[in-house]
Amino acid sequence: MKIDLTETTSSKINQALVSARRSLGTPAIGMVLTLVVVTDEENAYDALRAAADSSREHPSRIIAVIKRISRSPRSRRDARLDAEVRVGSDSGSGETVVLRLHGELANHAQSVVLPLLLPDAPVVVWWPEDAPADPAKDPLGALAQRRITDTYSAEHPLDELAVRAATYQPGDTDLAWTRITPWRSMLAAALDQQPAQVVSATVEGESDNPSCELLAMWLADRLGVPVERTLSAGPGLTAVRLETKNGVIVLDRADGSLATLSMVGQPDRAVALKRRETAELLAEELRRLDPDNIYEATVKFGVERLGGPAEASSVGAGHKPSSPAGAAAPAAKKAAAKKAASK
Repeated sequence: MKIDLTETTSSKINQALVSARRSLGTPAIGMVLTLVVVTDEENAYDALRAAADSSREHPSRIIAVIKRISRSPRSRRDARLDAEVRVGSDSGSGETVVLRLHGELANHAQSVVLPLLLPDAPVVVWWPEDAPADPAKDPLGALAQRRITDTYSAEHPLDELAVRAATYQPGDTDLAWTRITPWRSMLAAALDQQPAQVVSATVEGESDNPSCELLAMWLADRLGVPVERTLSAGPGLTAVRLETKNGVIVLDRADGSLATLSMVGQPDRAVALKRRETAELLAEELRRLDPDNIYEATVKFGVERLGGPAEASSVGAGHKPSSPAGAAAPAAKKAAAKKAASK
């Protein structure tokens, strides 16, 4: 069921939600959280589709905030709220409210969203694109227990990674970090099967891919060894090599789908390591709403101390050294200020 509301208010939207649930014969609220998606018209369809798919695992009220910036000064002074209410099969397993904020109202989105939050339920805010420099201090981010960004969508991902470290607050997370969960699990399992001291590591992947940088930071932080970052044509992460005192452990994924795990004394084995869709990444993040201490330690370690290829060892022939994540550290605060000013 879909209900369109023009020049409406938060109170009328709540009434429409109750009316729609009663029409479907489900007056009770069975959602476990409120997911606020801050996006634009260009990315709204994909973002709402991913949110609806993730709600099948986490039934939630999805509130999409779309700020419509008017072109003329006169229109920008006018404040208007249009909304679309979706309940039932049109909204996954929860409810969806699409808010379009016109004129001056776009600068006060929190006043519209606040009355629509589920009572006594966690709030998660997700920025698929154009996340604020400091999500915790953003008016909408301040309403949430969990704030999800994606440095991969930024124009300069490594600079954005430095901003994330400089402005980190408990509850912040990054889908670039979520993308490497299967890699971290597989590498940890490999070291459990072949316990040995790791002396160095190499992470291979696309240039300017924050997931590659985060994996290198994680290895450097947890293992306390030098980590070299080399480039490949992708897609995404393509290989990780761990040099141990007992031999080499290699996890190689050349095609973005199936990987090969190689260890000394054991036959090579194929492991599923498919690149996941946004809905799967979002569903993983919604499984835990407490602060991610490992992500915090990783992103801060990388920005402050991780060295690039030139500081570790020479890069193989045909490779161009990537910009080290640490190179952005001195300019982290400057980049955050610049991004905040651009908003």
